[in-house]
Amino acid sequence: MSEVFGFDAFSPKEIARKVEDVGATKARLPLRSMLMLGILAGAFIGLGALYYVIVRSDASLSAAIKQILGGMAFALGLILVVVAGAELFTGNNLLVMAWADRKITTFELLRSWAIVCVGNFIGAVGLAILVFLARHAEINEGLIGQEYLRIAAQKVSLPFWTAFFRGVLCNALVCLAVWMAMAGRSVVDKVVAVVVPVSAFVAAGFEHSVANMYFIPMAMLLQMGGGNESHGAITWLTFMHNLIPVLLGNVVGGSVLVGLVYYLIYGVARNTDD
Repeated sequence: MSEVFGFDAFSPKEIARKVEDVGATKARLPLRSMLMLGILAGAFIGLGALYYVIVRSDASLSAAIKQILGGMAFALGLILVVVAGAELFTGNNLLVMAWADRKITTFELLRSWAIVCVGNFIGAVGLAILVFLARHAEINEGLIGQEYLRIAAQKVSLPFWTAFFRGVLCNALVCLAVWMAMAGRSVVDKVVAVVVPVSAFVAAGFEHSVANMYFIPMAMLLQMGGGNESHGAITWLTFMHNLIPVLLGNVVGGSVLVGLVYYLIYGVARNTDD
């Protein structure tokens, strides 16, 4: 029964089955649908990142308050993905459960990840271009633009392994947020499940690959438009220096620390019982 814990939510065992079944469906989406849903997710995460920067640019707030409130604002992105519907690379690392249960093939898993990741990139960069053209960064006397440059400069300067392990920790929390959202039966349930884990990873300064697909190109656009370059040059090369380890870390955090762990707990036991 779903109410074994005394509240109207799916149990962890039921969530595991749902994640596998949904994963099998996601992996077999037609190319156009998968790509367009990926583009939407990239834009959604970008909107959460935009909201986060507004909070971060407020000099009147303490560092801790900026991070906590900014993390809650950033949660908008994953809320839109979960409730409005979209395909997010980091959340889709949970497809590994369907793969481990042999409901999808290795090719289907990798195809889904690749197409969704490309779609996320298009959506995030596309939103950055629109936001740049809207001159959003000039709000608050240009402090928002300066914050974009600071955030991007910090990200591209991270050493490989630091970026990797921050990516691991980030996506463990993101996939736990998606996992708990699957337990909910209402929009409110899903929103509440998402906000705290997402705000935690943002407050802790962990690295989300799709968010970085918005942050760093936005900073590059600001530089090309005459933004302050005192934080150091931000280029496509330094972008890749950040994105590659963060992507790899996100895969390990979501697929291994969440997806495969829960499969070993619930999937293997279920298959043994069967």
